[in-house]
Amino acid sequence: MSIATCDPLSLPGLPWPVELHAHPRARHLRLRLDEARGVLRLTVPRRTGRRAALDWARSQSEWVFAQLAVIEPAEPLDPGATIPFDGAALRLEWHVEAPRSPRLHECVPGSRVLSCGGPRDRFADRILRWLRAEARRKMNDETLHIAQGWGIADGPVSVGDAGTRWGSCSASSAIRYNWRLILAPPQIRGFVIAHEVAHRVHHNHGVAFHALERQLYGGDVTAARLELRRIGPRLKRVGRG
Repeated sequence: MSIATCDPLSLPGLPWPVELHAHPRARHLRLRLDEARGVLRLTVPRRTGRRAALDWARSQSEWVFAQLAVIEPAEPLDPGATIPFDGAALRLEWHVEAPRSPRLHECVPGSRVLSCGGPRDRFADRILRWLRAEARRKMNDETLHIAQGWGIADGPVSVGDAGTRWGSCSASSAIRYNWRLILAPPQIRGFVIAHEVAHRVHHNHGVAFHALERQLYGGDVTAARLELRRIGPRLKRVGRG
């Protein structure tokens, strides 16, 4: 019996549930840890039987536990924590007498502090709201700048927290980014923005799309993609836990 994508399944011997995804071009079974969602993503060829796929996943338990052993812990938005932000380190501070609205302070070049007051137990919520608002503001401006500079139609920009995607562009040219891109260096964030703006012109990944993507980015697309893949797991740990 062939399988289709289904809700995560808890299997004996595996620490995380397994989420099956049938892929028409897959030739082999492939298991990947989705740290952001805490699931094991199992990609299978269309004609693979569900039982065979799950049995194979269970047989990979030693590999799964080895991978989990090297995953760095989540990085909650606690007072005293230092997180990446726009290509630099950002220290989070709580002061009982400080305003409740987070404020960004430039201490010395390359050293920044984000502080706020109010109830201690709401600190992480206020910091997260500030980060998301800053992400939407900055990425909206950067998207508009690239689109207008190349005469590409504008469209709405929003942010979310998709588990596996850094950005998406709808048929109506509405772009949605992962807010965590605000944690990334500007040049890496710029690559994702160029990618999504290019999708406003080409709704595919053909030759014309990639040519426009390179023009909009103005840098080494392959290097940027690899760097995002390298730092992505760390960005997705920030604010969790």
